[in-house]
Amino acid sequence: VFIGPTEPGRVSALLVEEGARVTRGQEVARVEDDLQRADREAADAQLKEAQARLENARSPLQRPEEIAVLEAAERRAAASLDLSRIELERQKTLVPKGASSQANLDNAQHVYEQNQAALDEARRRISAARIASRNQDIEAAEQAVAAARANLAAASVRLDRRTLKAPADGAVQTVYFRPGELVPEGRPVVSILPPGLVKVRFFVPEAQLPQVAVGAAVTVTCDGCQPFTARVSFISQQAEYTPPVIYSREERAKLVYLIEARPDDPARARPGQPVNVTLGAAP
Repeated sequence: VFIGPTEPGRVSALLVEEGARVTRGQEVARVEDDLQRADREAADAQLKEAQARLENARSPLQRPEEIAVLEAAERRAAASLDLSRIELERQKTLVPKGASSQANLDNAQHVYEQNQAALDEARRRISAARIASRNQDIEAAEQAVAAARANLAAASVRLDRRTLKAPADGAVQTVYFRPGELVPEGRPVVSILPPGLVKVRFFVPEAQLPQVAVGAAVTVTCDGCQPFTARVSFISQQAEYTPPVIYSREERAKLVYLIEARPDDPARARPGQPVNVTLGAAP
């Protein structure tokens, strides 16, 4: 299981090392979250503003005061639109030169369209305040509160994802990035192997295939370890030539079938270790 951020960032803390045992929900690393934290604070402020507008719409204030609030929102939306337009034009210039990514351009386009919609909404609110009834004002304010809550929830999720947590119990297999290193989007910081994913892979000659069935017990031995039992969980339907990685003291068969078995006690199996497999449970 690979664990990494959904957005690029620099690792700020590594809380585990290779070989460590972790439990589900345990923090394994943190990625810098300054931008995500700022986004969440902005979304929280927007929600409070929307709630205040809703209370204002429900209260017996004079309509000129209501319109003044909406006009302030229109000016703020217009300023945001101008800023996003500048960023969009900048990205359109940088992407063809290879100085920025298509993802950045798509994000700038998305923000611009959001701000355009916000400005249109602010202007419609002003028009509605001048001609619409009180019920229409309240309904629009309620919708704004719902949208602000959704934005706050999304910002909270993005912030929470900067703290990387183990999705299941397991052992840390590999640490790919250390504190201070920049993690690209989609790259893991650590990998964890849950016990339930440990399996033994071996190959059976075509002549012995009828002796193997899903659920059948096999005995697994290796250098320096006690024999343990595993249960067959998968039998390949296609034959293949013996892979060169197989270690065998006897003459290899030309055609073999891949078999997978899950150990009854996953802790006794060491990933990547060569093993010998005998059909049937240990006496």
